[in-house]
Amino acid sequence: MRSASQHDDHRPDHSTAATATAVLEVKGLHWASEKSVVEATLGRLDGVYRIDANPVSQTATVTYDPSATSVAALRRWIEDCGYHCAGRSVPGHVCHPMEEPGDALRTAAAHPGQEAHTSHEHREPVGDGQGAAEGVRSPHDAMGHGGHGGMSMADMVADMRRRFLVAAAFSIPILLWSPIGRDVLGFDVAAPFGLRDDVFMLLLSLPVVFWSAWIFFDGAYRALRARTLDMMVLVAVAVGAGWLYSLGVTLSGGGEVFYEAATVLSAFVLLGHWFEMRARGGANEAIRALLDLAPPMATVIRGGETVDVPTAEVQAGDLLLVRPGAKLAVDGTVEEGESELDESMVTGESLPVHKAPGDAVIGATLNTTGTLRVRATKVGSDTALAQIVKLVQEAQNSKAPGQRLADRAAFWLVFVALIGGTGTFLVWSVLVGRPVSEAMLFAITVVVITCPDALGLATPTAIMVGTGLGARRGVLFKNAMALEASAHIDTVVMDKTGTLTKGEPEVTDVIATGIDEDRLLALVAAVERESEHPLAQAIVTEAERRGVLVLRAEDFDSVPGHGALATVDGQRVVVGNRRLMERDSIDLGELAARREELAEGGRTAVVVAVDGRAAGLVGMADAPRETAGAAVAELQRLGAEVVMLTGDNEATARRIGSLLGVTAVIAEVLPGDKSAKVAELQAQGRKVAMVGDGVNDAPALAQADVGIAIGAGTDVAIETADLVLMRSDPLDVAVALQIGRGTVRKMRQNLGWAIGYNAIALPIAAGVFEPAFGLVLRPEIAALSMSGSSFLVAVNALMLKRLRLPSGPPGEAGPLSDRAGDPASTG
Repeated sequence: MRSASQHDDHRPDHSTAATATAVLEVKGLHWASEKSVVEATLGRLDGVYRIDANPVSQTATVTYDPSATSVAALRRWIEDCGYHCAGRSVPGHVCHPMEEPGDALRTAAAHPGQEAHTSHEHREPVGDGQGAAEGVRSPHDAMGHGGHGGMSMADMVADMRRRFLVAAAFSIPILLWSPIGRDVLGFDVAAPFGLRDDVFMLLLSLPVVFWSAWIFFDGAYRALRARTLDMMVLVAVAVGAGWLYSLGVTLSGGGEVFYEAATVLSAFVLLGHWFEMRARGGANEAIRALLDLAPPMATVIRGGETVDVPTAEVQAGDLLLVRPGAKLAVDGTVEEGESELDESMVTGESLPVHKAPGDAVIGATLNTTGTLRVRATKVGSDTALAQIVKLVQEAQNSKAPGQRLADRAAFWLVFVALIGGTGTFLVWSVLVGRPVSEAMLFAITVVVITCPDALGLATPTAIMVGTGLGARRGVLFKNAMALEASAHIDTVVMDKTGTLTKGEPEVTDVIATGIDEDRLLALVAAVERESEHPLAQAIVTEAERRGVLVLRAEDFDSVPGHGALATVDGQRVVVGNRRLMERDSIDLGELAARREELAEGGRTAVVVAVDGRAAGLVGMADAPRETAGAAVAELQRLGAEVVMLTGDNEATARRIGSLLGVTAVIAEVLPGDKSAKVAELQAQGRKVAMVGDGVNDAPALAQADVGIAIGAGTDVAIETADLVLMRSDPLDVAVALQIGRGTVRKMRQNLGWAIGYNAIALPIAAGVFEPAFGLVLRPEIAALSMSGSSFLVAVNALMLKRLRLPSGPPGEAGPLSDRAGDPASTG
């Protein structure tokens, strides 16, 4: 028998093998330590390289070899463990959790004798559409795997509440007729029907043991069958040992019994985990908000008529009708109509984006004005929304190094508890010579108080809340490693173009000589309207902003690499660089010095000549993003040095750096050399985050301790990045670092509490301090303490939601902003 997480250490090297990753539903994980059952079982399968189960999200991320196994086979193995699995955990109202072609055949091979079929056959939609995990059920669900097949977190919370109430209702009279009630509380009423007290307590304990507490025994059986140990084993041993010992005493003629210990213990464990599961449900808000973004229905044009169909049934190539005020069901391309789309819920873009025929559109975005006909291009799990869901789920299910250590510790803690309970019983009964009943109480208390549930919850809940908090701001962590690494960053290297700047030029200076400034700009704009060059577009935009007179150009002539010429309002206008002026023998005169000043300041200078005479200059530069200065200041406040890395010339780089407050500037660096610059910083002992566009900066992103892709938009699957900023806002780099630090702080607090609690509680429970101080813990108090510890860990992680983050420009929002709704927490 080995711990669930140990399978990672025994797997062959699969770095060169074809792998696939799937996030699967695993419903019915009542306790944090139950994840070890799924991890141990699937971890031993051929073709499974990694399995990370998450009791908070009720899902598991599996990395596997698609030639050796399949989603359908993995689903069956999860169900064999006693848990419910409908397949991939995807938005059920967006797509069915269908497996890859050929899954049915591989399933039959993996489970000989079972009927081969795909997981989506014979299913009916049920529930509220909160994902395939809760939105579909198959016929075998009625069997109720583990007594809770297909239960949502809300259902599990309600079930836990019912079990607690039954246990509490029967435990109260049992407690009254127990020695505690008789001797301590002074309860002096004879048992009804002339029964002995212990017989009456035995009858009252039956509903508690065989219904309320049955999930303990069921879970213990599944854990032992999977050859692992978890909390269920400990609780089952404690409750079962106390009850069976008491039963033996009752059947042999009576004596001191522990029915109250077994039933009150069950009630307290159920109470603690009822509250803890309610807290866990609050950590799932991010995924629930994501699932709610897409509309459940879509309007499709078929045979010239409009038909409303479930979004999950939309196929690639379908023509969709999108009316004003409706959301797009899937990703597609506009074929007819024009409108403004609010993309803030997916990309974070604050202003509506104009869409016309030929433009790509994103599913879950809102059509605000006109009517569109959209051809579906990406549906189901291929949509941008589904990819975001998958990315967040994988991040939430991934484990930080500390969690893997905690998982191993939890396994051995259960083993220690069982050995410790047995040793405690033998020491007190054999060596010390105390009565068997007292030794049994000490042993049961040791087993109960050592339950490692708090240890198992310490980091997953914090990671769930941290990644959810990030997603709400459009900061998508790819895994827990990135979340933890971001907490230790002390140097942030930022690419200039497209990261700190907008990546598009804008007019900074208009210098006119011998002509009115607005007249000069009107003449230049008339020429540049005929050009497609980015600098030309910047001049036209500035002219429109100033509202200058719109003139028409004639006899337009473009000179590639130099500029353009045209006749405007009867005057010959030449717009271009110095070489174009030299070609036309135009002397710059006093403008030559001004041109040099602009160049030294990092600006591009466009020279304008009118009727053969130099008339002015238009200075242009790549403008900083609105939040770039605030981002640099916030990072510096956090103690991180900001380094600007760019291929631009030194003057341009220094100009932007001075505007933003960046003192460390590395300029004129070729794209291929950026990773070397990052490595140089790392060689100095720094923890470096590289922020870039995810394409040209891929080597540097891969080299950095944390690679941050900015400007990703809907392309959330950037392989080289550890972290994706959906809003293209540099201020979110500081947000990411703050979330990372806050999450790691909560992880450390929770792990410290869980370890400290067990270190202190174990000797007290074993009765070490009883001879000297009379300090004794009964099993009921131990159960309350253990459950309370788990509850405190979950609540402490949820406090991360109160983390104060820097705010962006007014009106901006992330993919999970309040515009997407604020779903209530489970329970």
